Amino acid sequence: LMRRQLVKITLSAIGSLASVSALCGPMGFKESWMSMGDISPNWQEVFVNYALTARDAAGASALVMRSDDGAKTRQFTEAIYTRLVRRWNMPEAQANIWFIGGVGNITGNDFSGSKTMASPGIQVDYETTRIYVSATSRLYRAQGLNHDFASARAGFSFFEVDYDQTQPWFILEVRRMRGLTDKTEVTPMLRLIHNRYFVELGVSNASQARMNFMYIFD
Repeated sequence: LMRRQLVKITLSAIGSLASVSALCGPMGFKESWMSMGDISPNWQEVFVNYALTARDAAGASALVMRSDDGAKTRQFTEAIYTRLVRRWNMPEAQANIWFIGGVGNITGNDFSGSKTMASPGIQVDYETTRIYVSATSRLYRAQGLNHDFASARAGFSFFEVDYDQTQPWFILEVRRMRGLTDKTEVTPMLRLIHNRYFVELGVSNASQARMNFMYIFD
């Protein structure tokens, strides 16, 4: 009986850790691949990376940005490096500081040719199995272009689940980008998370549908 209880406790702990990793990190566990997507009418990004170590990952991203009025568009492809700068493991919580930086080419419909763009950034997050908060800032800079980006997220899970069950969350995100919009986008979303993946669905204050996803695989 004690052995069964120990196995159950261990599986629950592993499940909680997997859920935590899926919630906050822009990279997976060592030697895993992670894919992510963020899809809406004005922002379409697909991202993939490989965790070289428990703290370092390398990958690539393709991003399409559009102004609120649809007049300006940008296409940005970049190579990205992700680094876990610091982690605090607490009895029932985890906090992280991440560096996310990239460099690549950007094109647009209001200038000719392409430009080299750099995109250094930082993400800070804190979470338990029931609460999640994060803040992200990235500088998208090229000659004559400034599309700096900032976002903040907060959310909570509706109830606890076992390792093999899907957990629903409510997530509220506020984000803004320079140069393409003069508005702050606010999006409430329902997140469904299960071990190595999550899916988010919502509608922003601009009445635009949005879908996000993440999947970690070996």
